[in-house]
Amino acid sequence: MKDRKRDIKVDDLLFQSYEMRGLKLPNRIVVSPMAQYSASADGLATDWHLVHYGNLSLSGAGLVILEATAVVPEGRVSPYCLGLWDDSQVAGLRRIVEFARRPNASHMGIQLAHAGRKASVSQPWLGGGALSLAEGGWGLWGASAASYPGRDEPICPGADDLERIAKSYLAALRRADEADFDLVELHAAHGYFLNTFLSPLSNFRDDQWGGDIERRMRYPLEIFQRLRAAWPAEKPMGVRISVTDWVEGGWDIASSVLFAERLKALGCDYVAISSGGISPDQKITVGPAYQVPAAAQVRTQSGLPVMAVGMLSDPDLANRVLVEEKADLIAVGRGMLFNPRWPWHAGLALKGQMRVADPYLRCHPSLRNLPR
Repeated sequence: MKDRKRDIKVDDLLFQSYEMRGLKLPNRIVVSPMAQYSASADGLATDWHLVHYGNLSLSGAGLVILEATAVVPEGRVSPYCLGLWDDSQVAGLRRIVEFARRPNASHMGIQLAHAGRKASVSQPWLGGGALSLAEGGWGLWGASAASYPGRDEPICPGADDLERIAKSYLAALRRADEADFDLVELHAAHGYFLNTFLSPLSNFRDDQWGGDIERRMRYPLEIFQRLRAAWPAEKPMGVRISVTDWVEGGWDIASSVLFAERLKALGCDYVAISSGGISPDQKITVGPAYQVPAAAQVRTQSGLPVMAVGMLSDPDLANRVLVEEKADLIAVGRGMLFNPRWPWHAGLALKGQMRVADPYLRCHPSLRNLPR
């Protein structure tokens, strides 16, 4: 492109840099965490992950966040999900991060998770059904002994259990730092373990971790606070939330605003605004940018930066969300799987600064005059 060396227009915000603590992202494009169900049976990264994330690290996105990675074996969604509950799991993840330490590759984050009462299922292409103990499944955990419809009753953790799980998060965080990730995202959405504490549809406790919203938020906030204190001060940490349950009487946007305010006070750098997952009764109207209005409300009312998520694969739409100050970062998931060079194509559409590894510079005429 003849005008590739010109300054980026003010309204090309998708391709402007963004800073969180000591991390400077070269653009606002994030590859959203997406489960691959392709780890070894003991939670180790495989060649699939190296190729998959290595490819995405060369996409031109500023940040790639690895899939939900379990902090305990029973926190996996399936038997083939990544884990960080053991030191042996660090090397495979570090190899991925080291691959991305090259010019014009992405910064790398990881999402720490516990699948709670939605754990122990088969891989999606095998039906995604619940696994019995005989099939290699395991017991489920939730804030209360309240089942996700169609699943076994989960174990309701006592104080000792909650402390053990908290320490597992901290141990996984240490391993994430050993693997040299630039950012950590705490998964508190989609009906998983921490989300079951937040939602009144799944938390029926009558102790200090249940009841009104302040007590329902207590354990997830405690986990975040302890993680933030243990994570290097120069590295960002965010939280993925379900901004609404999409069920009457459930967690809602106002609840998310309050939660975001509490997270901000504890040093959270952003919230990723997803939704749903706590109940199959959810009624979601899905369409392009369908979660953005809620993201904008959380951003405005809490003052915490937000990452917009969900059907944002049209570059003009993604950029407009930023220009209209409805979000600070744009996460693209399935659209990036379908088109792993989405940031390149968005750069052509918006005339933003494209980031291309040197061996790929001759693949298209528009790339040959990029400033190196």
